[in-house]
Amino acid sequence: MKVAIVNGPNLNLLGTREPEVYGKQSFEAFFEELTHGFNGELSYFQSNIEGE
Repeated sequence: MKVAIVNGPNLNLLGTREPEVYGKQSFEAFFEELTHGFNGELSYFQSNIEGE
């Protein structure tokens, strides 16, 4: 199975922007955890431009 995660604006700031609200873990660290428990192809795309 193939799964693609598409993230929108500012999700690249997870772990650094308002960590008391959004947590201290970056999306890259979260994605790394996801790949360990997933049996298939997992990919993601993040952009701060809403039109992409």
